[in-house]
Amino acid sequence: MKHRQSDTSAVSQAELDALTALPRPVYGSVQGLPNVAIGHRHIHKWVQLSYAIRGVIEVSTATGRFVAPPHRAIWIPACVSHSVRSAPDTEIRSLYIDPDAVAYHPACRVLVVTPLMRELIRTFSEFRVEYDEEGSEGRLARVLLDQLAAAPEADLALPWPNDRRLRKLCEELQAKPDSRKNLSDYSQQMQLSERSLSRLFVQETGLSFRRWRQRSRLLSSLPLLERGDRVTDVALACGYESMSAFVAAFREQMGMTPGELVAGKT
Repeated sequence: MKHRQSDTSAVSQAELDALTALPRPVYGSVQGLPNVAIGHRHIHKWVQLSYAIRGVIEVSTATGRFVAPPHRAIWIPACVSHSVRSAPDTEIRSLYIDPDAVAYHPACRVLVVTPLMRELIRTFSEFRVEYDEEGSEGRLARVLLDQLAAAPEADLALPWPNDRRLRKLCEELQAKPDSRKNLSDYSQQMQLSERSLSRLFVQETGLSFRRWRQRSRLLSSLPLLERGDRVTDVALACGYESMSAFVAAFREQMGMTPGELVAGKT
């Protein structure tokens, strides 16, 4: 098994794929992962935690879409097929974790990254691969695992329906966040009553039509905000009639304003 030869050199995707076991319970890497390298579906035998110091990460699985701006991270369980997308200038810190080393969660989720966790991830990602488990590096790894186990979940996941008709509708909503079509329009398009369509949304996604659409729009806004688009332009591109309506919805969902997100405040 090939390892990095220095503390800060980046492991290649090929080297990562070739690993059959982690050399330590937590394996950190410093790497900027381009879309082409990880945009296809793949599986790891261990937990992956993807965190962007700069930029926005998006993970897609068969059951949902998960988006993490700075100060959020995406937990990807072992053996879950997933793809990852990010802008070319996104700076990623990835951790790969033995499932037996941390409280295990079987589903993908987005975690809130506290200032302490952020510094732990940054520091750990600079360690040599075979760090001293009994020394200060091993103690830091254990603190990091404790912090991960206690990290709160952020509502930045968009669950995908299994129903083929509803999935097609959701794909349209995601592709056209500025669409003005409403529940009545879609119910006619699908030849269902509004009540039946509303019930199907809740059954399949756990969210109402309105909440699913709002979350989809807000997730679509994150890459636009991160690349520096004006808030007003982002609001219109994501289907909001005014900047104030967008800011109010954003604050309700994210716990901060778009400006605070861009400024890097938690």
